[in-house]
Amino acid sequence: MKKVKITVLKTTLDKELAAEYGVEGLGACPMLQKGQVFYADYAKPDGFCDEAWKAIYQYVFALSHGVDDLFYYKDWIKTPGVAICSCNDGLRPVIFKLEKTDEISTINYTPLK
Repeated sequence: MKKVKITVLKTTLDKELAAEYGVEGLGACPMLQKGQVFYADYAKPDGFCDEAWKAIYQYVFALSHGVDDLFYYKDWIKTPGVAICSCNDGLRPVIFKLEKTDEISTINYTPLK
């Protein structure tokens, strides 16, 4: 299993939807910032948003377990070992770049016997 580099590409705010459905003064996500980098494998990295993790973990899992090809029908991302994903916040999604690395992941717990 390899580590996956997760980079926050940008935080966004859909102003039209926020005006109609959001609370007064809603802005871009306050939890993550453009340029932040996390490394993950089987577990959510410390400091990473729980909801964002739920939205991207399947891509992290696939990349950490050896996906070397392009996702889906090779009609999405042009670079093998990369995925561009977002969290599931419809008003202020955060966009992530996931990259497979060559760094070996280590288990930081003792499995039960």
